[in-house]
Amino acid sequence: MSWTKPSCHEFPGTGSEDASEELTEMVCLESDLQDGQMMEVEVGNHSVLLTHSEGKYNAIGHQCTHYGAPLSKGVITGNTVRCPWHGACFNIQTGDLEEYPGIDSLPCHKVKIQNSKVYVSINKKTFRQEKRLKRMGARVPEVNHTVLLLGGGATSLICAEILRQENFGGRIIMATRDKLLPHDKTRLSKVMNVESDSILLREMEFFHQYSIEVWLRKAAQSVDTDKRTVTFDDGSVQAYDQLLISTGCRAKPLDLPGMELDNVKMLETPEDARKIHAACLGSNVVLVGTSFVGMEIASYLIGKASSITIIGSSELPYQNTLGPEIGRATMMMLSQKNVRFYMNNKVTEIRGVGGKVKEVVLKSSEVIPTDVLIVGIGVKPNSEFLQSSKILMDSKNFVVVDKYMHTNVPGVFCGGDVATFPLAMAKNQLVNIGHWQMAQAHGRIAALNMLGKPTELNSVPFYWTVLLGKTIRYTGYGEGYTDIVIKGKLEDRKFLALYIKDDEVTAAASLNFDPAVSAVAQRLVAGRAITKEEAESDDLSWLQLSSSQHSFTHLLNTPSV
Repeated sequence: MSWTKPSCHEFPGTGSEDASEELTEMVCLESDLQDGQMMEVEVGNHSVLLTHSEGKYNAIGHQCTHYGAPLSKGVITGNTVRCPWHGACFNIQTGDLEEYPGIDSLPCHKVKIQNSKVYVSINKKTFRQEKRLKRMGARVPEVNHTVLLLGGGATSLICAEILRQENFGGRIIMATRDKLLPHDKTRLSKVMNVESDSILLREMEFFHQYSIEVWLRKAAQSVDTDKRTVTFDDGSVQAYDQLLISTGCRAKPLDLPGMELDNVKMLETPEDARKIHAACLGSNVVLVGTSFVGMEIASYLIGKASSITIIGSSELPYQNTLGPEIGRATMMMLSQKNVRFYMNNKVTEIRGVGGKVKEVVLKSSEVIPTDVLIVGIGVKPNSEFLQSSKILMDSKNFVVVDKYMHTNVPGVFCGGDVATFPLAMAKNQLVNIGHWQMAQAHGRIAALNMLGKPTELNSVPFYWTVLLGKTIRYTGYGEGYTDIVIKGKLEDRKFLALYIKDDEVTAAASLNFDPAVSAVAQRLVAGRAITKEEAESDDLSWLQLSSSQHSFTHLLNTPSV
């Protein structure tokens, strides 16, 4: 039989190289893998993901390009495999990335069927490459069109990459107030003593190679949409043909005297994270805010700080996002590690001695000694520079866009945390969602529409938070839910929560219940409603887990990892 050539393009080793450059092994029998299934196989001590879907066998890299999750533990739907950890999606025929948070695609390998046996061939020269960069176009000097990207985060980076992948030959400028190239900001509250170089998404050589100009320490001061120019804080002016605003948000301070005292901290940059780490070692720490960032910082500091106290304005952590049940469980997790909580409370006074924070006073009159005060009470959009422009903002100064990431001004796009956008799965309700994966998706949609390729935003939100080394995963948009169905036991730290509105599942959260949240995400993306009846049933076959996991009882009896 002849080889089935993978359709992934621009991957070394998928051309007509001779057999001496390839290693071929029989990996299984045809009967070992039913249609709609996948498995990890070995070729020369190298892991490969073998899939069987819609009558075809395909082989791609086995590890997600985001954080290396085993994709065989994920969810396969049609020609897409979704990562079990953080929801990235890949095309099983091409290896191409289809949904973030990963930014690289996967290598493809050849598959053939002979005498009811499945063979996979890998290229000896490139088999150690776990990631693949899609083919990128180049700058064409005679193309004068300029795309200006304001902000150096995930949205701008993905926009720039997609433009080059789609053969845009014009000038691309990324201007940011940051000191650092685009980096993985999700790590900052999880691994706080992180070195900046270790979290870069791309090295400077990448930007040079693909003619993406990066201007660091350069903040926009104003935008003139009539003249199509941006004025920066150094007085320089740059003209643009198309503009992307992705300037993100910044941490919101307490509206109290004392925020300027030494050891009053907010987390925005890797430098902030390192300073918080250093200041908290052996210290009495007070954290204000029970958001994802605040709870992650508290979790990280366990065993490092002398004491940790959390002040929350609601009754329970995550009350408005994950709900009171999970809020109570996470509060218990941290309380068991001697983290103290003062809920339904707030800081009314910050007291210092000799220029350093010494204690905080609460609404409840308690006075709490503190060496370090960390404030994590939310964010404010970096949109002040747009105040005098014609660009429409909402009452909270977030920029309003449509499903194409267009603002109300032709040629001006916006994405990421600074944007309010219509969420397809929520009947195009305007939302502001500060998720890493969603920011990346915004960048892709903006780029395609800049190029005149009308593409709507259809991504379903997917995010995660880490507490005590355990990851809570979340997908969908659960705001306004009226019922919650919980599979498993919160106190056992093994559960799946399904949020229900109008008799349909609108969101899911899980701990030690993989890949359930990825399966829910796939259903939500496909627009196939998950009914309340399905959610309440003990039969989990609708989650498309492996056959051994269809039983609710089996999942509960499987040891946590």
